[in-house]
Amino acid sequence: MKKGTKLYSIINRKCPFCHEGDFFLSHPYDLKKMGDNYDNCSICNETYNPEPGFYFGAMYISYALGTALMVTIWVGLIILSIEVELFHKIIGISAIWLFLSPLIHSLSKIIWANIFMHYKTNNNLKN
Repeated sequence: MKKGTKLYSIINRKCPFCHEGDFFLSHPYDLKKMGDNYDNCSICNETYNPEPGFYFGAMYISYALGTALMVTIWVGLIILSIEVELFHKIIGISAIWLFLSPLIHSLSKIIWANIFMHYKTNNNLKN
């Protein structure tokens, strides 16, 4: 995975523009700052909040990631022929989802940002 790809920015939680500055204030499991991102990049000074309510669209990404997680676990249990009562499956999947929800939340924000914000080479960055 090389710098300049959207996947690089998403996995490393870096600025969608320069892939060097941090996007989030803290890690996903710091519940006081969960999902809080900087206003501007510390390296290229590009803004992460182009308009009020920009990140409301990240809810669609979060829904898709949560659904994919639940379906993957459910199908995995079926494929592995693990016999579990329906109630226990629901409780187990819900517990996993609850544990991973801060990560899903931050992933959805950085994915949403990378959909609309594009990498700029060093020649094209603002000074």
